[in-house]
Amino acid sequence: MTEAAFDLSTYDPRDPNPWLALYLDQGLPIAPEAKMALLRGNASWSRRWLFPVSRPLIFIFFVLVKIARGISPHRPNLNGALHRLIHWGLRTFCTPEANTLILRHFHVGTELLAFIKGNAGPVQVETVPLRPRTLKDLEDNVFLQHDLNIFNFIIQLGASLRAQGRDLAPVERPDFSMISDGPFELGELPKGPLNFADVQTAIEAYTPLYALLLPRADFVRAAQSLQLDETVAIYIGKILGTDYHMSFVKNGHPLVPLSTIQAGQRLMLHGLDCEALHGWLRLLKQRQAAGLPLDPRNPLSGADPAPQALDASAQLA
Repeated sequence: MTEAAFDLSTYDPRDPNPWLALYLDQGLPIAPEAKMALLRGNASWSRRWLFPVSRPLIFIFFVLVKIARGISPHRPNLNGALHRLIHWGLRTFCTPEANTLILRHFHVGTELLAFIKGNAGPVQVETVPLRPRTLKDLEDNVFLQHDLNIFNFIIQLGASLRAQGRDLAPVERPDFSMISDGPFELGELPKGPLNFADVQTAIEAYTPLYALLLPRADFVRAAQSLQLDETVAIYIGKILGTDYHMSFVKNGHPLVPLSTIQAGQRLMLHGLDCEALHGWLRLLKQRQAAGLPLDPRNPLSGADPAPQALDASAQLA
């Protein structure tokens, strides 16, 4: 995608660019750098051609993996090899935009859980903060630990609240200190001649490998974690005293688990849900710092909309 696609001066009402429309839309409070990376991937030839062509082949491979895992649910167990393979694949084939979205996701998830814990009162919750700056950092069990974090968080939070005979409740002045104000500090990402794959194609390709190289229980748990976006959003709603942000969440109903075959698509939605929730908390943090009420019905009132409304060409500089 060229810079001209996001240049408002090229706007033609007779032929409006759909990517420009989605970029300028402020319906979802997503960080500009994340939205730009996602839109560039969506418009790439990889997403438009490689993704639909490869998806049927990946599906067949996935079915064979599920059959094999039904026969041997515990072996192979190659977690270390899986993380090294993911690192190699992302470094070798994925675009900087795809790798940016993947690295960002762990920072976003860490801060969402930290926000809930920081506003939950006295609770006993211990998870492992994940802050990978480089693709090499992903080899340190980051993907598996991400899944463990969410389940351990829900179990420990629920146990603490039940032991105290209470639930999460609205906080008069929520603590947003754990929510980053700007882009995450990431290392330089590869831009070689083979770095062509968008994030959705990459996710679709590595999902069956995840199922193949991990025990069946680990993969099923990872797939089920994707439907916990709704649970996390409910926790945040109880703290904020509003359900406005629930309209951002599309992964839900964890009591009715979906097929693991759908994990690739739901993983994309999971990333979008988390980015929207994090962006929403960032906007509320800005309003609080400006002395404005946390009014979900008009989140940008009195705030500077420049981060998303400015000419996108400035964002590409």
